[in-house]
Amino acid sequence: MLESKAKPSFVLPELPYEENALEPVISARTLSFHHGKHHAGYVTKLNQLVEGSVYAGWPLDEVVKRSAGDPAAKMVFNNAAQAWNHDFYWRSMRPRGGGAPGGALRDAIGRDFGGVSEFRTAFAKAAAGEFGSGWAWLVADKGGTLKIAATDDADTPIVRGERPLLTIDVWEHAYYLDYQNRRPDYIAAWLDNLINWEFAEVNFSTV
Repeated sequence: MLESKAKPSFVLPELPYEENALEPVISARTLSFHHGKHHAGYVTKLNQLVEGSVYAGWPLDEVVKRSAGDPAAKMVFNNAAQAWNHDFYWRSMRPRGGGAPGGALRDAIGRDFGGVSEFRTAFAKAAAGEFGSGWAWLVADKGGTLKIAATDDADTPIVRGERPLLTIDVWEHAYYLDYQNRRPDYIAAWLDNLINWEFAEVNFSTV
């Protein structure tokens, strides 16, 4: 039997930095497992699920949005949303990140949270308080107002028409090898050293 020569619908994106580039906040070992096993696993499973289905050939974000309201496509949604969320998470970080945003995003954070310090406190509280597995997000609604959202499991703001600007992964596989049960320590280190405000500024510019 001949093997199919068709290319998979989705491929695992490369990390935007080397696996050791986020040390000591996130170790190369954690990033290797997280990207090479967990993220890769979602992509592989998604390709299996969409083959020959109505979702075949659609862009990833469209698969996420359209499968979200389809109870029969729960597995498609879970794997598609996790693939999308993880790609966004990698770009929400950068080596030697942290600090504060500039320009219009800085002004919007001041308007909607009271300042960067107040945003940080609220974001860390949402991330630490997410029960079980999930994500914390900085999002803009359709009117441009900034909000912090926490989502369970694979859920993602794009299914509600919100524009994600940044996200932190608080599933245990994102931090447990480095921090064990100390999720707040991971969140604080992430905010201090990895948050990619430049990425958030670009996302905010398209709201």
